[in-house]
Amino acid sequence: MKGKFITFEGSEGSGKSTQAKLLCRYLKEQHKKVLHIREPGGVILSEMIRKMLLDVKNKTMTKECEMLLYMAARAQLVEEIIAPALRKGIIVVCDRFLDSTVAYQGYGCGMDIALIKSVGRFVTRGINPDLTFLLDVGAKKGLQRAGKFKDRIESRSLGYHNRVRQGYLAIARREPNRVKLIETKGTKSDTQEEIRRFVSRLLNP
Repeated sequence: MKGKFITFEGSEGSGKSTQAKLLCRYLKEQHKKVLHIREPGGVILSEMIRKMLLDVKNKTMTKECEMLLYMAARAQLVEEIIAPALRKGIIVVCDRFLDSTVAYQGYGCGMDIALIKSVGRFVTRGINPDLTFLLDVGAKKGLQRAGKFKDRIESRSLGYHNRVRQGYLAIARREPNRVKLIETKGTKSDTQEEIRRFVSRLLNP
C-alpha cells in the first residue's frame, strides 16, 4: 500500500473525533491527499448498520450479533474506501477501527479476544493502521462529556465503560510502536500538537 493509515481510538467523550478532524484539516493545509472516515459508517451499507448498532430500541441485540455487525460494516468500508485509497497513496484517517471492537466487545462485553482478532484479520484483509492514537479519559468524565442524549453503547453502565478503557490501555501497552497514548489533560491545541509530531515522524522518517 502506497498510502498511510492513521486511526483514532478512545472511550466515549475522549475527543478523538475532534482531533481526527483537526489533523485532516492540517494535512490538507500541507497539501497532502487525505481522506477522513468514521466507523461504523463511511459508506451507505455501513451507515445503515451503524443505525442498528446505536439505536437504543435494539435492547435484545446479543453481544455476538453486535460484534459481527461491527465487522460487517468494517468489511464493506475496507472494500469500498480504505483499500482503494491506500493503493492510490492517500493518507486515510479513520475514527475507530478494529481496536474498538477488541476494547468494546472484547474487554467490555467479555467476548473472546482471540476470536475477535481472527474475524478482524479476515474482514480487514490484513490491513493494519500504521499509527493509532489512543485518546485517554476517565470513563465517568468521558460519559459526562458525551452529553445528555446517549446512544445504545453510551447508555451502558459505568463498569462497562471502565472495562473498555482498561482494554484500550492494555492494547497500548502491548503495541507501543503503533499505539500512541495521548492523555487529554491539556487544551485541544496541545493535544493536536502532540499528534502532529507523531504524524510528522510517520510521513517523514
